[in-house]
Amino acid sequence: MFERFTRSARDVVKGAVTHSERAGHDSVEEAHLLLALLDREGSRASFVLAALGAKERRDSIAAALEEVRRRGGMSRADVDALAGLGIDLGEIVSRVEQVHGEGALAGSRRGPAGVVRSGRRPFTPEAKDVLVRALRVVTGERGRQLGDEHLLLALTLGRGAVADVLAEHGVTEGSVRRVLQGGDGQALAG
Repeated sequence: MFERFTRSARDVVKGAVTHSERAGHDSVEEAHLLLALLDREGSRASFVLAALGAKERRDSIAAALEEVRRRGGMSRADVDALAGLGIDLGEIVSRVEQVHGEGALAGSRRGPAGVVRSGRRPFTPEAKDVLVRALRVVTGERGRQLGDEHLLLALTLGRGAVADVLAEHGVTEGSVRRVLQGGDGQALAG
């Protein structure tokens, strides 16, 4: 699969690993892929993200992703569903953190005494799904190369917290495709 990745897409994957390492996680998550995409400059995905205003809202997106992590990965839809049942997830998170410490539900991958385990960081099943969806987007377009724009599209096509955060910031499959098509149906040059 990786032989089809453009240099830009490979750089996103490397950037995601770096984000995982910096955060002290022993696996690469969907959120790390998104953060790596937001870090890109001069690529198709960076153009799309800038056109949709996501680049200037990077801090807001990063904070929303951190809040999702703090909630144990629960999406906005999950939070709303629980609220509909009279369950206040914010209160539950607060109580768990009072007993077990801040970020207890975040699933920190740090070892004993906060030491980060070193070594290779595998991709979570959700992050692997992003790569598979990106490949499906490329094959659906009868393309040969998987670019960072395909990774962005794959993130918008997912279900769950990262796709929710993107949608809350105006980055949806439809908006990404409109920008990639140049608004007039003509694909942007790669």
